[in-house]
Amino acid sequence: MGTRMKTTIELTDDLARRAKSLARRDHRTLRSLIEEGLHLVLGRHGTKSTTFKLVDATFHGDGLTAEAAAGGWAKILEWSYGDRS
Repeated sequence: MGTRMKTTIELTDDLARRAKSLARRDHRTLRSLIEEGLHLVLGRHGTKSTTFKLVDATFHGDGLTAEAAAGGWAKILEWSYGDRS
């Protein structure tokens, strides 16, 4: 699930009462009921979710160089951070 944005909506008294009643009956929150309704409406209109997808940055190599293997983590950190360590 992504980040959340807090917002205010205005509902008619009857709609709010019916929604709260249904949420209570189904043992869920009003927010989850509203989110489900929005997902259904947005799905009907063909809007797509902007779900984050991690780019595959897999490295296909032969592992550490001989110099890196001999130097261990200390050497790798030195190369990574240089003067910023």
